[in-house]
Amino acid sequence: MSGFDTAEHPHRRFNALKGEWILVSPHRSKRPWQGQQEAPEQEHRPAYDPGCYLCPGNTRANGEINPAYDATFVFTNDFAALQEKVPMGSINEGGLLRAEAESGICRVICFSPRHDLTLPEMTTPAIRKVVDLWVEEFRTLGTRPDINYVQIFENKGQMMGCSNPHPHGQIWAQRTVPMEPAKEGEQQLAYFQEHQRTLLSAYLALELEKQERVVLENEHFVVLVPYWAMWPFETLLIARRPVQDITQLTDEEREALADILRRLTIRYDNLFQISFPYSAGLHQRPTDGQEHPEWHLHMHFFPPLLRSATVRKFMVGYEMLGDPQRDITPEFSAGRLRDMSEVHYKQAAV
Repeated sequence: MSGFDTAEHPHRRFNALKGEWILVSPHRSKRPWQGQQEAPEQEHRPAYDPGCYLCPGNTRANGEINPAYDATFVFTNDFAALQEKVPMGSINEGGLLRAEAESGICRVICFSPRHDLTLPEMTTPAIRKVVDLWVEEFRTLGTRPDINYVQIFENKGQMMGCSNPHPHGQIWAQRTVPMEPAKEGEQQLAYFQEHQRTLLSAYLALELEKQERVVLENEHFVVLVPYWAMWPFETLLIARRPVQDITQLTDEEREALADILRRLTIRYDNLFQISFPYSAGLHQRPTDGQEHPEWHLHMHFFPPLLRSATVRKFMVGYEMLGDPQRDITPEFSAGRLRDMSEVHYKQAAV
């Protein structure tokens, strides 16, 4: 078809990291919205909340008292989705009714003793302490013989189901490899076996050459809106050096990771001048004792907001029954984020 333009016409894009397709409908981005509008979250929180289960010195729901921590704090989740000691067993009825026991451990990481901060409002040295704790936890949990995958993640904001506004993330470490990293692992392995380089190394080289989806970068990391982005302002943070997991980062690379996390999340907050909600997490090699040269450390950010602080994207209907779909193009989203200041809007107003 002559005149085909991905900025104007509906088309499919291939997600090379998962082996799936997404429908892009840029012509729909101007449609009027009469659907649900979200109420922005309360921005004003105290530095310390005596009723918060995560603040220093407070009593948690299980009766334990938090230490008077002054940086980061990690503990085993009081209401964990996984348990360490589970009787091993399985069910298989004709290959259709299948179940198997799953064991693991869930940890909570408090990013700061301050109840009123989030990552973009923290200093780079403070975020570096979070990165160092991620490294320590991945190394400790990943060496356990009963743990084959360690998932580090953060849910930020009520819109993403965060049950406590205190700045924190989670780690779920388990016996099996979850479906999302398993799919990525299959695609990365197939590419590595054919090309003898990581899939994300090749992809990053293409994106750096084109520049149209690159949001920001430093010496060791690049943040871009992936070609196959599903969420409106989704980003992918990729290590320039193809390390398999976060423990392989040098001291300088850890510092660079803290730097780019702060700069990215500030841009997110500045987009609609709110504490920008998202789910984010690191994807790295399984901890099954095998070599995984195909794996390339990266981090996903999945924010739900679409047009404003009050209009979000819903994954419903066709997206549940067919393929993921988006209206605004990844190139447009990258341009919006690229144009954002790296001075947080709260500081700019001072």
